[in-house]
Amino acid sequence: MTAARRRQGERSAATRRALLDASRPLFAAHGFAGVSAEAIVRAAGVTRGAMYHHFADKTELFAAVFEAVEREATERIDRAVAEADEQDPIRLMKFGASVWLDVSAEPAVQRIAIVDAPSVLGHARWREIGLGYAMGLVLSLIEWAISAGRLPPQPPQPLAHVMLGALDEAVLFIAQAEDRVQARHDVGVVIDRLIDAQAADLGGPDR
Repeated sequence: MTAARRRQGERSAATRRALLDASRPLFAAHGFAGVSAEAIVRAAGVTRGAMYHHFADKTELFAAVFEAVEREATERIDRAVAEADEQDPIRLMKFGASVWLDVSAEPAVQRIAIVDAPSVLGHARWREIGLGYAMGLVLSLIEWAISAGRLPPQPPQPLAHVMLGALDEAVLFIAQAEDRVQARHDVGVVIDRLIDAQAADLGGPDR
Protein backbone atom coordinates (compact mmCIF):
# COMPACT_ATOMS: atom_id res chain seq x y z
CA MET A 1 0.00 0.00 0.00
CA THR A 2 1.35 3.42 -0.94
CA ALA A 3 1.77 6.17 1.64
CA ALA A 4 -0.95 8.24 -0.08
CA ARG A 5 -3.43 5.37 0.00
CA ARG A 6 -2.63 4.69 3.64
CA ARG A 7 -3.23 8.34 4.54
CA GLN A 8 -6.50 8.27 2.63
CA GLY A 9 -7.58 5.19 4.58
CA GLU A 10 -6.66 6.84 7.86
CA ARG A 11 -8.65 9.97 6.94
CA SER A 12 -11.63 7.84 5.97
CA ALA A 13 -11.48 5.91 9.26
CA ALA A 14 -11.17 9.16 11.20
CA THR A 15 -14.23 10.60 9.46
CA ARG A 16 -16.27 7.51 10.23
CA ARG A 17 -15.16 7.62 13.86
CA ALA A 18 -16.03 11.32 14.09
CA LEU A 19 -19.54 10.59 12.82
CA LEU A 20 -20.04 7.77 15.31
CA ASP A 21 -18.61 9.75 18.21
CA ALA A 22 -20.71 12.83 17.40
CA SER A 23 -23.99 11.06 16.72
CA ARG A 24 -23.98 8.73 19.70
CA PRO A 25 -24.54 11.37 22.43
CA LEU A 26 -27.05 13.13 20.18
CA PHE A 27 -29.09 9.95 19.72
CA ALA A 28 -28.83 9.22 23.45
CA ALA A 29 -30.01 12.71 24.45
CA HIS A 30 -32.67 13.42 21.83
CA GLY A 31 -33.63 10.08 20.29
CA PHE A 32 -33.36 9.07 16.65
CA ALA A 33 -36.29 11.23 15.53
CA GLY A 34 -35.00 14.28 17.37
CA VAL A 35 -31.61 14.37 15.63
CA SER A 36 -31.19 15.73 12.11
CA ALA A 37 -28.48 14.80 9.66
CA GLU A 38 -27.40 18.44 9.71
CA ALA A 39 -26.94 18.36 13.48
CA ILE A 40 -24.80 15.24 13.17
CA VAL A 41 -22.45 16.55 10.49
CA ARG A 42 -22.13 19.86 12.31
CA ALA A 43 -21.20 18.10 15.55
CA ALA A 44 -18.78 15.80 13.72
CA GLY A 45 -17.17 18.65 11.80
CA VAL A 46 -17.63 16.93 8.44
CA THR A 47 -19.69 17.56 5.33
CA ARG A 48 -23.05 15.97 4.58
CA GLY A 49 -21.41 14.30 1.59
CA ALA A 50 -18.84 12.70 3.88
CA MET A 51 -21.64 11.29 6.03
CA TYR A 52 -23.41 9.76 3.05
CA HIS A 53 -20.13 8.39 1.76
CA HIS A 54 -19.84 6.25 4.89
CA PHE A 55 -23.50 5.61 5.65
CA ALA A 56 -26.40 5.26 3.22
CA ASP A 57 -28.63 7.34 5.49
CA LYS A 58 -29.22 8.34 9.09
CA THR A 59 -30.73 4.94 9.84
CA GLU A 60 -27.53 3.15 8.85
CA LEU A 61 -25.49 5.52 11.00
CA PHE A 62 -27.83 4.77 13.89
CA ALA A 63 -27.40 1.03 13.24
CA ALA A 64 -23.63 1.42 13.56
CA VAL A 65 -24.04 3.37 16.81
CA PHE A 66 -26.44 0.74 18.16
CA GLU A 67 -23.99 -2.03 17.31
CA ALA A 68 -21.22 -0.17 19.15
CA VAL A 69 -23.46 0.24 22.19
CA GLU A 70 -24.32 -3.47 22.14
CA ARG A 71 -20.68 -4.48 21.77
CA GLU A 72 -19.51 -2.28 24.64
CA ALA A 73 -22.38 -3.32 26.93
CA THR A 74 -21.69 -7.00 26.29
CA GLU A 75 -17.98 -6.51 26.95
CA ARG A 76 -18.80 -4.89 30.29
CA ILE A 77 -21.12 -7.73 31.28
CA ASP A 78 -18.61 -10.35 30.11
CA ARG A 79 -15.89 -8.67 32.18
CA ALA A 80 -18.07 -8.46 35.30
CA VAL A 81 -19.02 -12.14 35.02
CA ALA A 82 -15.41 -13.19 34.38
CA GLU A 83 -14.18 -11.24 37.40
CA ALA A 84 -16.94 -12.42 39.75
CA ASP A 85 -15.80 -14.69 42.57
CA GLU A 86 -18.61 -17.18 42.04
CA GLN A 87 -18.26 -20.91 41.40
CA ASP A 88 -21.93 -21.86 41.17
CA PRO A 89 -23.35 -21.43 37.64
CA ILE A 90 -26.89 -20.67 38.83
CA ARG A 91 -25.77 -17.87 41.11
CA LEU A 92 -23.46 -16.60 38.38
CA MET A 93 -26.36 -16.59 35.90
CA LYS A 94 -28.35 -14.45 38.34
CA PHE A 95 -25.39 -12.14 38.87
CA GLY A 96 -24.89 -11.77 35.11
CA ALA A 97 -28.60 -11.03 34.63
CA SER A 98 -28.42 -8.36 37.34
CA VAL A 99 -25.44 -6.68 35.68
CA TRP A 100 -27.27 -6.90 32.36
CA LEU A 101 -30.31 -5.11 33.79
CA ASP A 102 -28.15 -2.41 35.39
CA VAL A 103 -26.16 -1.73 32.22
CA SER A 104 -29.29 -1.72 30.07
CA ALA A 105 -31.01 0.70 32.45
CA GLU A 106 -28.33 3.38 31.93
CA PRO A 107 -30.05 6.26 30.10
CA ALA A 108 -27.83 6.28 27.00
CA VAL A 109 -27.96 2.49 26.56
CA GLN A 110 -31.68 2.43 27.26
CA ARG A 111 -32.55 5.16 24.78
CA ILE A 112 -30.45 3.82 21.90
CA ALA A 113 -30.59 0.05 22.37
CA ILE A 114 -33.97 -0.50 24.03
CA VAL A 115 -36.31 2.35 23.13
CA ASP A 116 -35.26 3.45 19.63
CA ALA A 117 -33.47 0.51 18.02
CA PRO A 118 -36.48 -1.85 17.67
CA SER A 119 -38.61 0.79 15.95
CA VAL A 120 -35.84 2.37 13.86
CA LEU A 121 -34.27 -0.87 12.64
CA GLY A 122 -37.25 -3.20 12.88
CA HIS A 123 -37.58 -6.02 15.36
CA ALA A 124 -35.80 -8.62 13.21
CA ARG A 125 -32.66 -6.55 12.65
CA TRP A 126 -32.62 -5.29 16.24
CA ARG A 127 -32.81 -8.86 17.49
CA GLU A 128 -30.18 -10.11 15.05
CA ILE A 129 -27.63 -7.52 16.15
CA GLY A 130 -28.39 -8.02 19.84
CA LEU A 131 -28.14 -11.79 19.62
CA GLY A 132 -24.84 -11.49 17.82
CA TYR A 133 -23.31 -10.03 20.96
CA ALA A 134 -25.36 -11.46 23.82
CA MET A 135 -25.90 -15.06 22.81
CA GLY A 136 -22.34 -16.23 23.43
CA LEU A 137 -22.31 -15.29 27.11
CA VAL A 138 -25.77 -16.63 27.90
CA LEU A 139 -25.17 -19.84 26.01
CA SER A 140 -21.83 -20.47 27.72
CA LEU A 141 -23.38 -20.01 31.18
CA ILE A 142 -26.22 -22.40 30.36
CA GLU A 143 -23.85 -25.01 28.93
CA TRP A 144 -21.70 -24.76 32.06
CA ALA A 145 -24.74 -25.13 34.32
CA ILE A 146 -25.87 -28.23 32.39
CA SER A 147 -22.41 -29.82 32.47
CA ALA A 148 -22.14 -29.06 36.21
CA GLY A 149 -25.48 -30.74 36.88
CA ARG A 150 -27.14 -27.50 37.98
CA LEU A 151 -29.60 -27.54 35.07
CA PRO A 152 -31.35 -30.61 33.66
CA PRO A 153 -29.82 -32.03 30.46
CA GLN A 154 -31.43 -30.24 27.52
CA PRO A 155 -30.58 -28.47 24.25
CA PRO A 156 -29.01 -25.22 25.49
CA GLN A 157 -29.88 -23.05 22.49
CA PRO A 158 -33.66 -22.87 23.05
CA LEU A 159 -33.20 -22.02 26.72
CA ALA A 160 -30.69 -19.29 25.81
CA HIS A 161 -33.22 -17.71 23.44
CA VAL A 162 -35.97 -17.86 26.07
CA MET A 163 -33.76 -16.28 28.73
CA LEU A 164 -32.62 -13.53 26.37
CA GLY A 165 -36.24 -12.83 25.46
CA ALA A 166 -37.11 -12.54 29.15
CA LEU A 167 -34.22 -10.15 29.74
CA ASP A 168 -35.20 -7.99 26.78
CA GLU A 169 -38.78 -7.76 28.06
CA ALA A 170 -37.52 -6.96 31.54
CA VAL A 171 -35.44 -4.09 30.20
CA LEU A 172 -38.38 -2.77 28.15
CA PHE A 173 -40.56 -2.90 31.26
CA ILE A 174 -38.02 -0.81 33.17
CA ALA A 175 -37.72 1.70 30.32
CA GLN A 176 -41.48 2.25 30.19
CA ALA A 177 -42.12 2.34 33.94
CA GLU A 178 -43.00 5.54 35.78
CA ASP A 179 -40.94 4.41 38.78
CA ARG A 180 -37.87 2.84 37.20
CA VAL A 181 -36.13 2.16 40.50
CA GLN A 182 -39.07 0.06 41.69
CA ALA A 183 -39.38 -1.56 38.26
CA ARG A 184 -35.70 -2.52 38.32
CA HIS A 185 -36.15 -4.14 41.71
CA ASP A 186 -39.30 -5.98 40.66
CA VAL A 187 -37.93 -7.42 37.43
CA GLY A 188 -34.74 -8.42 39.21
CA VAL A 189 -36.81 -10.57 41.56
CA VAL A 190 -38.73 -12.06 38.64
CA ILE A 191 -35.58 -12.91 36.65
CA ASP A 192 -33.99 -14.53 39.71
CA ARG A 193 -37.09 -16.68 40.15
CA LEU A 194 -37.05 -17.68 36.48
CA ILE A 195 -33.44 -18.80 36.77
CA ASP A 196 -34.11 -20.61 40.04
CA ALA A 197 -37.07 -22.40 38.45
CA GLN A 198 -34.79 -23.92 35.80
CA ALA A 199 -32.81 -25.63 38.56
CA ALA A 200 -35.78 -26.53 40.74
CA ASP A 201 -35.93 -30.13 39.56
CA LEU A 202 -32.38 -30.66 40.75
CA GLY A 203 -32.82 -29.63 44.32
CA GLY A 204 -34.30 -26.14 44.35
CA PRO A 205 -32.83 -22.64 44.14
CA ASP A 206 -29.27 -21.83 45.16
CA ARG A 207 -28.54 -25.21 46.69
